[in-house]
Amino acid sequence: MEFDIQYLLMLQDLRNATGGIFDELFNALSKFAVDILPFLPFVIFWGVDKKWGYYFLTTQWAGELINGLIKLTVCAYRPWIRSDLIEPAGDSKVAATGYSFPSGHTKIAATIYGSVFLWQKDKRKWLAVLSIVLFLLTAFSRNFLGVHTPQDVIVATIESVIILYVVSVASKKVSGNEKLLDILTIIGVVFVIISLIYIQVKPYPMDYDSAGNLIVDPSKMMNDCFKACGAFLGFLIGSYVDRHYLHFSIPEGSKNLPILVSVGVALAFSWKEFFGPATFGIAFGGHWGNFISRLIMLLFAMIIWPVVITKSCKEE
Repeated sequence: MEFDIQYLLMLQDLRNATGGIFDELFNALSKFAVDILPFLPFVIFWGVDKKWGYYFLTTQWAGELINGLIKLTVCAYRPWIRSDLIEPAGDSKVAATGYSFPSGHTKIAATIYGSVFLWQKDKRKWLAVLSIVLFLLTAFSRNFLGVHTPQDVIVATIESVIILYVVSVASKKVSGNEKLLDILTIIGVVFVIISLIYIQVKPYPMDYDSAGNLIVDPSKMMNDCFKACGAFLGFLIGSYVDRHYLHFSIPEGSKNLPILVSVGVALAFSWKEFFGPATFGIAFGGHWGNFISRLIMLLFAMIIWPVVITKSCKEE
Protein backbone atom coordinates (compact mmCIF):
# COMPACT_ATOMS: atom_id res chain seq x y z
CA MET A 1 0.00 0.00 0.00
CA GLU A 2 1.30 3.46 -0.93
CA PHE A 3 2.58 5.71 1.86
CA ASP A 4 0.05 8.47 1.15
CA ILE A 5 -2.88 6.10 1.57
CA GLN A 6 -1.32 4.71 4.75
CA TYR A 7 -1.05 8.26 6.11
CA LEU A 8 -4.71 8.97 5.35
CA LEU A 9 -5.73 5.70 7.00
CA MET A 10 -3.77 6.69 10.09
CA LEU A 11 -5.70 9.98 10.24
CA GLN A 12 -8.92 8.08 9.61
CA ASP A 13 -8.16 5.84 12.59
CA LEU A 14 -7.53 8.99 14.64
CA ARG A 15 -10.91 10.39 13.59
CA ASN A 16 -12.64 7.18 14.58
CA ALA A 17 -10.74 6.92 17.86
CA THR A 18 -11.79 10.44 18.87
CA GLY A 19 -15.40 9.84 17.90
CA GLY A 20 -15.23 12.39 15.10
CA ILE A 21 -15.21 15.36 17.49
CA PHE A 22 -12.86 17.32 15.20
CA ASP A 23 -14.61 16.48 11.93
CA GLU A 24 -16.98 19.44 11.86
CA LEU A 25 -14.24 21.89 12.87
CA PHE A 26 -11.98 20.86 10.01
CA ASN A 27 -14.93 20.64 7.64
CA ALA A 28 -15.88 24.21 8.61
CA LEU A 29 -12.33 25.42 7.96
CA SER A 30 -12.44 23.85 4.50
CA LYS A 31 -15.86 25.26 3.67
CA PHE A 32 -14.87 28.71 4.89
CA ALA A 33 -11.87 28.64 2.53
CA VAL A 34 -13.97 28.08 -0.59
CA ASP A 35 -17.35 29.57 0.34
CA ILE A 36 -16.45 32.77 2.21
CA LEU A 37 -12.74 33.56 1.85
CA PRO A 38 -12.83 34.24 -1.94
CA PHE A 39 -14.95 37.33 -1.25
CA LEU A 40 -12.26 38.96 0.89
CA PRO A 41 -10.45 40.36 -2.20
CA PHE A 42 -13.67 42.19 -3.16
CA VAL A 43 -13.87 43.79 0.28
CA ILE A 44 -10.26 44.97 0.05
CA PHE A 45 -10.65 46.23 -3.53
CA TRP A 46 -13.88 48.15 -2.83
CA GLY A 47 -13.26 49.55 0.60
CA VAL A 48 -9.80 49.09 2.07
CA ASP A 49 -6.81 49.30 -0.28
CA LYS A 50 -7.27 49.19 -4.05
CA LYS A 51 -3.64 48.33 -4.80
CA TRP A 52 -3.69 45.34 -2.48
CA GLY A 53 -7.16 44.48 -3.75
CA TYR A 54 -5.65 44.04 -7.20
CA TYR A 55 -2.94 41.85 -5.73
CA PHE A 56 -5.47 39.64 -3.96
CA LEU A 57 -7.65 39.34 -7.07
CA THR A 58 -4.71 38.54 -9.34
CA THR A 59 -3.24 35.81 -7.15
CA GLN A 60 -6.67 34.34 -6.44
CA TRP A 61 -8.01 34.02 -9.98
CA ALA A 62 -4.75 33.39 -11.81
CA GLY A 63 -4.08 30.72 -9.21
CA GLU A 64 -7.51 29.18 -9.72
CA LEU A 65 -6.92 28.83 -13.45
CA ILE A 66 -3.40 27.45 -13.09
CA ASN A 67 -4.53 24.97 -10.44
CA GLY A 68 -7.42 23.86 -12.62
CA LEU A 69 -5.14 23.27 -15.60
CA ILE A 70 -2.75 21.19 -13.50
CA LYS A 71 -5.66 19.11 -12.16
CA LEU A 72 -6.98 18.39 -15.64
CA THR A 73 -3.49 17.59 -16.91
CA VAL A 74 -2.53 15.15 -14.15
CA CYS A 75 -6.03 13.67 -13.70
CA ALA A 76 -5.24 12.11 -10.32
CA TYR A 77 -8.11 10.19 -8.76
CA ARG A 78 -9.39 11.00 -5.28
CA PRO A 79 -8.12 8.88 -2.35
CA TRP A 80 -11.41 6.97 -1.89
CA ILE A 81 -11.29 5.95 -5.55
CA ARG A 82 -7.74 4.70 -5.21
CA SER A 83 -8.55 2.74 -2.05
CA ASP A 84 -11.87 1.36 -0.82
CA LEU A 85 -10.52 1.66 2.72
CA ILE A 86 -10.65 5.46 2.64
CA GLU A 87 -13.90 6.87 3.99
CA PRO A 88 -14.01 10.71 3.93
CA ALA A 89 -15.51 12.35 6.99
CA GLY A 90 -19.09 13.61 6.95
CA ASP A 91 -20.18 15.46 3.83
CA SER A 92 -16.65 16.54 2.90
CA LYS A 93 -17.01 14.58 -0.35
CA VAL A 94 -19.63 17.08 -1.53
CA ALA A 95 -17.18 19.98 -1.77
CA ALA A 96 -14.41 17.74 -3.15
CA THR A 97 -15.00 18.55 -6.81
CA GLY A 98 -12.64 17.86 -9.68
CA TYR A 99 -9.58 15.66 -9.72
CA SER A 100 -7.39 15.36 -6.64
CA PHE A 101 -4.01 16.89 -7.51
CA PRO A 102 -3.27 19.65 -6.49
CA SER A 103 -5.75 20.55 -3.74
CA GLY A 104 -8.04 23.41 -4.73
CA HIS A 105 -9.01 24.24 -1.14
CA THR A 106 -5.35 24.46 -0.18
CA LYS A 107 -4.60 26.67 -3.17
CA ILE A 108 -7.36 29.13 -2.26
CA ALA A 109 -6.31 29.19 1.39
CA ALA A 110 -2.63 29.60 0.49
CA THR A 111 -3.11 32.47 -1.98
CA ILE A 112 -5.60 34.45 0.12
CA TYR A 113 -4.16 33.82 3.58
CA GLY A 114 -0.70 34.23 2.05
CA SER A 115 -1.74 37.59 0.59
CA VAL A 116 -3.01 38.65 4.01
CA PHE A 117 0.34 37.68 5.50
CA LEU A 118 2.33 39.73 2.96
CA TRP A 119 -0.04 42.67 3.38
CA GLN A 120 -0.05 42.74 7.17
CA LYS A 121 3.32 41.32 8.26
CA ASP A 122 4.75 44.79 8.93
CA LYS A 123 1.51 46.38 10.14
CA ARG A 124 -0.50 43.92 12.20
CA LYS A 125 1.77 40.98 12.99
CA TRP A 126 -0.95 39.21 14.96
CA LEU A 127 -3.13 39.15 11.83
CA ALA A 128 -0.24 37.90 9.70
CA VAL A 129 0.42 35.08 12.18
CA LEU A 130 -3.29 34.23 12.37
CA SER A 131 -3.47 33.97 8.59
CA ILE A 132 -0.62 31.43 8.53
CA VAL A 133 -2.22 29.40 11.33
CA LEU A 134 -5.54 29.33 9.48
CA PHE A 135 -3.81 28.28 6.27
CA LEU A 136 -1.96 25.43 7.99
CA LEU A 137 -5.17 24.21 9.63
CA THR A 138 -7.05 24.38 6.33
CA ALA A 139 -4.32 22.51 4.48
CA PHE A 140 -4.20 19.81 7.16
CA SER A 141 -7.99 19.54 7.11
CA ARG A 142 -7.87 18.21 3.54
CA ASN A 143 -5.80 15.25 4.74
CA PHE A 144 -7.67 14.83 8.00
CA LEU A 145 -11.03 14.66 6.22
CA GLY A 146 -9.67 12.06 3.82
CA VAL A 147 -10.30 13.99 0.59
CA HIS A 148 -6.70 14.77 -0.40
CA THR A 149 -3.31 13.09 -0.19
CA PRO A 150 -0.26 14.81 1.35
CA GLN A 151 1.23 15.47 -2.09
CA ASP A 152 -2.00 17.19 -3.18
CA VAL A 153 -1.63 19.65 -0.32
CA ILE A 154 2.14 20.12 -0.52
CA VAL A 155 2.18 20.82 -4.26
CA ALA A 156 -0.78 23.21 -3.97
CA THR A 157 1.15 25.11 -1.31
CA ILE A 158 4.32 25.29 -3.41
CA GLU A 159 2.29 26.35 -6.43
CA SER A 160 0.64 29.14 -4.43
CA VAL A 161 3.91 30.43 -2.99
CA ILE A 162 5.31 30.68 -6.52
CA ILE A 163 2.21 32.55 -7.69
CA LEU A 164 2.40 34.97 -4.74
CA TYR A 165 6.06 35.65 -5.48
CA VAL A 166 5.67 36.07 -9.25
CA VAL A 167 2.69 38.41 -8.91
CA SER A 168 4.52 40.42 -6.24
CA VAL A 169 7.59 40.90 -8.43
CA ALA A 170 5.57 41.53 -11.58
CA SER A 171 3.26 44.08 -9.95
CA LYS A 172 6.24 46.19 -8.90
CA LYS A 173 7.73 46.13 -12.42
CA VAL A 174 4.52 46.98 -14.29
CA SER A 175 3.17 49.54 -11.82
CA GLY A 176 2.24 52.70 -13.74
CA ASN A 177 3.19 51.22 -17.12
CA GLU A 178 -0.19 51.19 -18.87
CA LYS A 179 1.18 49.86 -22.16
CA LEU A 180 2.79 46.88 -20.46
CA LEU A 181 -0.35 46.25 -18.40
CA ASP A 182 -2.41 46.20 -21.60
CA ILE A 183 0.01 43.73 -23.18
CA LEU A 184 -0.27 41.49 -20.11
CA THR A 185 -4.06 41.76 -20.31
CA ILE A 186 -4.02 40.60 -23.94
CA ILE A 187 -1.68 37.74 -23.03
CA GLY A 188 -4.05 36.78 -20.22
CA VAL A 189 -7.06 36.73 -22.55
CA VAL A 190 -5.16 34.57 -25.04
CA PHE A 191 -4.15 32.27 -22.17
CA VAL A 192 -7.81 31.86 -21.18
CA ILE A 193 -8.78 31.00 -24.76
CA ILE A 194 -5.95 28.47 -25.09
CA SER A 195 -6.90 26.98 -21.72
CA LEU A 196 -10.53 26.52 -22.81
CA ILE A 197 -9.44 24.78 -25.98
CA TYR A 198 -6.88 22.62 -24.17
CA ILE A 199 -9.20 21.26 -21.49
CA GLN A 200 -11.79 20.27 -24.11
CA VAL A 201 -9.52 18.54 -26.62
CA LYS A 202 -6.99 16.78 -24.37
CA PRO A 203 -7.47 13.07 -23.62
CA TYR A 204 -8.76 11.96 -20.21
CA PRO A 205 -8.61 8.61 -18.39
CA MET A 206 -11.72 6.55 -19.08
CA ASP A 207 -11.65 3.82 -16.44
CA TYR A 208 -14.67 1.63 -15.74
CA ASP A 209 -15.64 -0.46 -12.73
CA SER A 210 -16.60 -4.14 -12.84
CA ALA A 211 -20.20 -3.20 -13.62
CA GLY A 212 -19.16 -1.21 -16.66
CA ASN A 213 -19.75 2.21 -15.08
CA LEU A 214 -17.37 5.10 -15.70
CA ILE A 215 -15.44 5.64 -12.45
CA VAL A 216 -14.79 9.35 -13.00
CA ASP A 217 -16.60 11.45 -15.60
CA PRO A 218 -14.06 13.86 -17.18
CA SER A 219 -16.88 16.20 -18.19
CA LYS A 220 -17.77 16.85 -14.55
CA MET A 221 -14.11 17.30 -13.68
CA MET A 222 -13.90 20.27 -16.09
CA ASN A 223 -16.49 22.41 -14.30
CA ASP A 224 -14.08 24.06 -11.85
CA CYS A 225 -11.69 25.02 -14.64
CA PHE A 226 -14.51 26.59 -16.66
CA LYS A 227 -15.37 28.64 -13.56
CA ALA A 228 -11.75 29.74 -13.23
CA CYS A 229 -11.53 30.69 -16.92
CA GLY A 230 -14.68 32.81 -16.65
CA ALA A 231 -13.56 34.51 -13.45
CA PHE A 232 -10.05 35.27 -14.72
CA LEU A 233 -11.41 36.64 -18.01
CA GLY A 234 -13.84 38.82 -16.05
CA PHE A 235 -10.97 40.09 -13.94
CA LEU A 236 -8.88 40.91 -17.02
CA ILE A 237 -11.71 42.77 -18.73
CA GLY A 238 -12.67 44.55 -15.52
CA SER A 239 -9.14 45.68 -14.77
CA TYR A 240 -8.78 47.04 -18.32
CA VAL A 241 -12.03 49.01 -18.04
CA ASP A 242 -11.02 50.33 -14.63
CA ARG A 243 -7.57 51.48 -15.78
CA HIS A 244 -8.79 53.22 -18.92
CA TYR A 245 -12.29 54.44 -18.10
CA LEU A 246 -13.45 54.11 -14.49
CA HIS A 247 -10.31 54.98 -12.51
CA PHE A 248 -12.08 53.77 -9.40
CA SER A 249 -10.87 55.38 -6.19
CA ILE A 250 -12.00 54.21 -2.76
CA PRO A 251 -14.08 57.02 -1.17
CA GLU A 252 -12.28 56.90 2.15
CA GLY A 253 -14.22 58.33 5.06
CA SER A 254 -17.58 57.90 3.36
CA LYS A 255 -20.38 56.95 5.75
CA ASN A 256 -22.01 54.83 3.07
CA LEU A 257 -18.89 52.83 2.20
CA PRO A 258 -19.15 50.07 4.85
CA ILE A 259 -22.76 49.25 3.99
CA LEU A 260 -22.08 49.43 0.25
CA VAL A 261 -19.20 46.98 0.59
CA SER A 262 -21.39 44.68 2.70
CA VAL A 263 -24.24 44.81 0.19
CA GLY A 264 -21.80 44.17 -2.66
CA VAL A 265 -20.44 41.06 -0.96
CA ALA A 266 -23.99 39.83 -0.26
CA LEU A 267 -24.95 40.30 -3.92
CA ALA A 268 -21.80 38.59 -5.20
CA PHE A 269 -22.28 35.69 -2.79
CA SER A 270 -25.94 35.32 -3.75
CA TRP A 271 -25.03 35.30 -7.43
CA LYS A 272 -22.32 32.68 -6.96
CA GLU A 273 -24.37 30.36 -4.77
CA PHE A 274 -27.92 30.81 -6.04
CA PHE A 275 -28.79 33.07 -8.96
CA GLY A 276 -25.88 32.25 -11.29
CA PRO A 277 -26.52 28.47 -11.17
CA ALA A 278 -30.30 29.04 -11.38
CA THR A 279 -30.04 31.15 -14.54
CA PHE A 280 -26.99 30.64 -16.71
CA GLY A 281 -26.18 27.30 -15.09
CA ILE A 282 -29.52 25.88 -16.20
CA ALA A 283 -29.53 27.66 -19.57
CA PHE A 284 -26.01 26.72 -20.68
CA GLY A 285 -25.10 23.70 -18.55
CA GLY A 286 -22.22 22.98 -16.19
CA HIS A 287 -19.41 24.13 -18.45
CA TRP A 288 -20.45 27.33 -20.19
CA GLY A 289 -23.03 28.15 -17.55
CA ASN A 290 -20.29 28.21 -14.92
CA PHE A 291 -18.02 30.15 -17.25
CA ILE A 292 -20.59 32.88 -17.91
CA SER A 293 -21.73 33.01 -14.29
CA ARG A 294 -18.21 33.61 -12.94
CA LEU A 295 -17.45 36.07 -15.75
CA ILE A 296 -20.46 38.14 -14.72
CA MET A 297 -19.50 37.94 -11.03
CA LEU A 298 -16.06 39.42 -11.70
CA LEU A 299 -17.44 42.09 -14.07
CA PHE A 300 -19.81 43.03 -11.28
CA ALA A 301 -16.93 43.24 -8.81
CA MET A 302 -14.58 45.18 -11.10
CA ILE A 303 -16.98 47.48 -12.98
CA ILE A 304 -20.59 47.60 -11.84
CA TRP A 305 -20.18 47.84 -8.06
CA PRO A 306 -17.27 50.32 -8.15
CA VAL A 307 -19.55 52.60 -10.22
CA VAL A 308 -22.35 52.16 -7.65
CA ILE A 309 -19.95 52.91 -4.79
CA THR A 310 -18.58 56.02 -6.50
CA LYS A 311 -22.00 57.50 -7.34
CA SER A 312 -23.57 56.61 -4.01
CA CYS A 313 -20.76 58.15 -1.99
CA LYS A 314 -20.80 61.34 -4.07
CA GLU A 315 -24.48 61.81 -3.26
CA GLU A 316 -23.95 61.78 0.51
